[in-house]
Amino acid sequence: MFNRSILIVLVIALAAGLGLVASQHWFGARPAPAGPELETVRLFPQPRELPPFALQQSDGTQLVPGELHGHWTLVFLGFTSCPDVCPTTLAELAQAQKQWEALPEARRPRVLFVSVDPERDTPDRIGEYAAFFHRDTLAATADIPSLEAFARSLSLVFMKVPGPDGAPEDAYTIDHSAALAVLDPEGRMAGVVQAPLQPAAIAADLAALTAAVRQ
Repeated sequence: MFNRSILIVLVIALAAGLGLVASQHWFGARPAPAGPELETVRLFPQPRELPPFALQQSDGTQLVPGELHGHWTLVFLGFTSCPDVCPTTLAELAQAQKQWEALPEARRPRVLFVSVDPERDTPDRIGEYAAFFHRDTLAATADIPSLEAFARSLSLVFMKVPGPDGAPEDAYTIDHSAALAVLDPEGRMAGVVQAPLQPAAIAADLAALTAAVRQ
């Protein structure tokens, strides 16, 4: 008999696989848009508008679509109790962020860490966690229905996995997408970055995209 956690992981893997197949079909069906040659960022032929959303930032203010305008933004779903993928991803993204520090702040690419564990991750906690990796990292969360809708709009997934029998109620983990969603300066879903991440390539691609917007 399948272990429940294994079954959940398989479901998420299937969803991610279907998303990748759909992405490959989408990319193969239309020519790529004109722009800089990119190494790791995969842009969609046409960016898509995101439905309305409202997340709570670590400083207590709301993060709404308009707040993301003016910058290329990488969105990563995770949680502060994550043992491996989240700290590794944020550390890799911090390497890219250090290379963007020379760019003007008004158009510097952004990293947005969205916690999908609102039961344990308070705004203060996610703010401290994100800033540990890089001071410029934005951090936000919301209630589960809002997070599910936001993740779905980015073609990302997450799912709570209960702990073993007899474990405390808060001894759960969360399976989530390892890919990054790429938002353009108009706040639209413009592409993806698939794992494993290449910090130098991410830094170069986002810098090139930022420069292209100014031309």
